[in-house]
Amino acid sequence: MILEHAVLAVVPGQESTFEAAFTEAKSIIASMQGFEGLTLSRCIERPGTYLLLVKWHQLSDHTEGFRKSNEYQRWRQLLHHFYDPFPDVEHYEQLLTA
Repeated sequence: MILEHAVLAVVPGQESTFEAAFTEAKSIIASMQGFEGLTLSRCIERPGTYLLLVKWHQLSDHTEGFRKSNEYQRWRQLLHHFYDPFPDVEHYEQLLTA
């Protein structure tokens, strides 16, 4: 399992609109091969900052399958204009649990 990590800085004043758009967009990503789940969390100290964690079966499910799909174009239309600055996306492999 691969964990995608992105800290999303949303344009001030657009938080509610972003959350509504994300509600629509989550069905797009959930339909993709290799998608295993996601969480979107809002920062308590900085309410315009969100943490997106997406579980993928393997890295290529995200980098090749999702990002090169027609569905990704709709995802971009719905969400990318909310970010300032545009987020860095990183991928993690689980090593330990407790």
